[in-house]
Amino acid sequence: MPPEATFSAGELRRAALAVLLAGDPLEKSAAAGALVSDWQAGRLSLDAQRALEPVDAPGRPARPELVPVRQVPHRGLGSAEGRAAFLHAIAHIEFNAINLATDAMARFPGMPEDYYTDWLSVAGDEARHFTMLVKRLAELGYAYGDFVAHNGLWDMAAKTAHSCLARMALVPRVLEARGLDVTPGMIERLRGLGDEASASILEVILAEEIGHVAVGSRWFGWLCAQQGVPPRRTFIGLVREHARGALRGPFNRPARRDAGFDDDELDQLEVLAGAPAR
Repeated sequence: MPPEATFSAGELRRAALAVLLAGDPLEKSAAAGALVSDWQAGRLSLDAQRALEPVDAPGRPARPELVPVRQVPHRGLGSAEGRAAFLHAIAHIEFNAINLATDAMARFPGMPEDYYTDWLSVAGDEARHFTMLVKRLAELGYAYGDFVAHNGLWDMAAKTAHSCLARMALVPRVLEARGLDVTPGMIERLRGLGDEASASILEVILAEEIGHVAVGSRWFGWLCAQQGVPPRRTFIGLVREHARGALRGPFNRPARRDAGFDDDELDQLEVLAGAPAR
């Protein structure tokens, strides 16, 4: 078995690659949490300069079946099945977020140590979110894999595999930031239906996702400074070229400000999304 296929590697980025390649969801989430503990305990070193073998696709189970976004059914939240389908969709996002965080560590060499420890912390959080959601699904009588899903998050990761700057702009600051906009409303709807258990999980996820998007903002700004490019113009240009279709208003301005957006960026995003600037 090659070193990148084990979880016992003594170097942080290679160990992150092993998590990325893990196919079993519970094994992947447990390994991501263990990676955080091993780093904090000093059991892992960091070789930030070494280029690792690129990964075209992360490890994943045979189920859920992946289908185009438009083929994912929309179900109401009024039934247990509908709530389970919704939570399954969030669980799938969190599963992919483990992949995205570990890929950000393994794929891009030459970054400061804080970059890798930031994304390590994100990977641990996403693994915990996934585990919470899987447990809640089981309480409703379902499991991860029981509903179809799409691969939109990893598709964008593939598009940005050539550039850490593009990755920081388009994955955390566009796709993951979408959760900051929609999650408060979903929490309110779940509470209105009496599903306090699910609403409480989403509250934890929302609070921590602000910090995850802020990690993307931090390193996007750092990379822009290193490359001598203007952050706002570069970000809007990347969104316009690669992700305009992913923008939907209204935006949760307070949460996005906490995550590193400024008002000029938000105004321009609202224009791109077709919403009036406020």
